[in-house]
Amino acid sequence: MRRNVQFQAPPEREAAGRGAPERETAGRAEPLRTEFTFELPRGYVDEAGTVHRSGVMRLATARDELVPLRDDRVRDNSAYLTVVLISRVVTRIGTVDDIHPGVIEDLFASDLAFLQDFYRRINAEGHTRAAVTCPSCQEEFAVNLAGGRLGES
Repeated sequence: MRRNVQFQAPPEREAAGRGAPERETAGRAEPLRTEFTFELPRGYVDEAGTVHRSGVMRLATARDELVPLRDDRVRDNSAYLTVVLISRVVTRIGTVDDIHPGVIEDLFASDLAFLQDFYRRINAEGHTRAAVTCPSCQEEFAVNLAGGRLGES
């Protein structure tokens, strides 16, 4: 049984005398994000041959990490844990919203590796940004690993 929980950000306070909502400040925490969008490097190809690249992954719960350990496929092959776990937290890939281990099995290896790293980032670090250094100019900047159009960060 899966439970869907909707978290709402606290209502924004009006800025004194301006009538506009206050902006996030360094002292205030950001609202809890429970879903993160992503763009697969290659994409999931469904039975009709349609390629689906954009998707949504939600934060994992303790149950998401415990339930797969009781799965016979995981008991027989511990590497299958990743497939079951990712299938529990990915809620949509393109127009496909029935995500199950069979869908994850059919992903290209590079897409599965991307989702594993994405899972680690949002559940351990709480964001999808990574610090990188330009190999040409040595400039340091952050990129969003969730994906997007080429050349965007």
